[in-house]
Amino acid sequence: MKKEAEKIVADFYNTIGWDAENDITGDALKYEDLRKYAQEYVVKCRQRVNRYLPERGENLLDMASGPVQFPEYLDYSRNFTKRWCVDLSQKALDKAKEKIGDHGVFLCGSFFDIDLPENFFDCSLSVHTIYHMDKNRQAEAVRKLIKVTRPGSPVVIVYSNPAAWGRYLYAPVSLIKKGLRFFRKIIKSPAYTEELYFYAHPLKWWKQFRDEAEISMFPWRSFTNQQQKLFFPNNRVGRWMFSKLYQLEEKYPDFFVRHFQYPIVVLKKKKVPS
Repeated sequence: MKKEAEKIVADFYNTIGWDAENDITGDALKYEDLRKYAQEYVVKCRQRVNRYLPERGENLLDMASGPVQFPEYLDYSRNFTKRWCVDLSQKALDKAKEKIGDHGVFLCGSFFDIDLPENFFDCSLSVHTIYHMDKNRQAEAVRKLIKVTRPGSPVVIVYSNPAAWGRYLYAPVSLIKKGLRFFRKIIKSPAYTEELYFYAHPLKWWKQFRDEAEISMFPWRSFTNQQQKLFFPNNRVGRWMFSKLYQLEEKYPDFFVRHFQYPIVVLKKKKVPS
C-alpha cells in the first residue's frame, strides 16, 4: 500500500503529465490557471518562494522538480552552484536538463529510496509534492528533507490547507465534478483519467517537527486553479480582483495562511549546540 500513491503519481507523469503541446504540459492544463488575466497574479505567487531561499549557496535540492516548467521555478536556483533535481519521471528530468544543463544534477526514482548526504544542501525545496505522497509517509519525507539540509538552512515546502474556506464555497461544483468523474469511470470514457493521490494534513500537523526545525508559515496562493476560474472572471475585472487579493495576502499573511489554500511552510533546521 505504501507504494500506491507513488504509482498513481508516476503513471500520470510518465504518460500525459509532462507531455507538452505548444509548450503547455498536461500537468499545466489540468492543474494550473493559464488564463490571460490570472497570469500576473500566479507569477507573483510563484515568486514568493524566493523570499525564503538563501541569498546564495552551493547546493539546492529540488524534490519532485518535474521539468522545472515555469520561468519562476528556474529562478529558484539562480544563486546556487548546483540544483539537484529528484523526480519519479525520467521524462521530467530530461526536460529539466534541457533547461538547466550543467547547472543540474538529475536523480530519477523515489525520494524515499535515493541516497543523499546528510547536512549537505544549503536549501531544500518541495513545491506541491508532499501532499501527493501517502499520508502515512509524509512525515518521513519531511524528516528526510530536514536531515539532508545543513543546520541553520531552510526547507521550503508549498503545501495545502484542508481547512481552507475556498473548498466550502466551491463544494457544489466539486460534487458535480465528482459525479461526472464517477460516471465516466463506469462507462470507461476516454475523457476519464485517474485523479492524483492527494492528502493534506491540518496545519497543526507541522508542529511535530518543532524539535528539529523552527517553523514559519506564509501565504503562497489563496485558491486552487479551479476555484480561481469560478470566482475570478478572465477579464480586467478579474485582474483587478487578483491584484486586490494579492495586496490582502501581503497585508494579512497569518489570516491567509490559516483560512486559505496554499501555505509556504519554512522549516529552518536547528543548529546542534556546540
